[in-house]
Amino acid sequence: MMIKIDDLTGPKVAAFITEHLESLALLSPPESRHALNLEGLKKPEVTFWSAWEQDELLGCGALKELDPGHGEIKSMRTATAHLRKGVSRRILAHIMEEAKRRGYRRISLETGPMDAFEPARRLYESFGFQYCGPFADYKEDPNSVFMTKEL
Repeated sequence: MMIKIDDLTGPKVAAFITEHLESLALLSPPESRHALNLEGLKKPEVTFWSAWEQDELLGCGALKELDPGHGEIKSMRTATAHLRKGVSRRILAHIMEEAKRRGYRRISLETGPMDAFEPARRLYESFGFQYCGPFADYKEDPNSVFMTKEL
């Protein structure tokens, strides 16, 4: 698996992000959707990585700088054909190493409380993330779960 910084211009990545947003739309009401679209992922404070095996897109993840000591994990997703193969684990480890390299003291994320997000929550827990209250511009929301980890 090769994980690389991606400029989000390729058609496979664009389709993957569209699919990601569409699947989240089925799970959460509009006011509770915090996933970034392609334009949001292209902002300078966001670094986006894609994971590949030859020309097959396996998954993605992003790191958004909230401030010089705090990053937020965004857009973690594994292609359906590659679920339960360790793709997200490898991407998350890669993102966390980058956060440490940047000198972040903390890394946080928002995910959903629904059953569909249970595998993601278990993954984050296995990396030592703990549940917390809203951070940055988030507000308390029954459709959101917040997690954080000191680095």
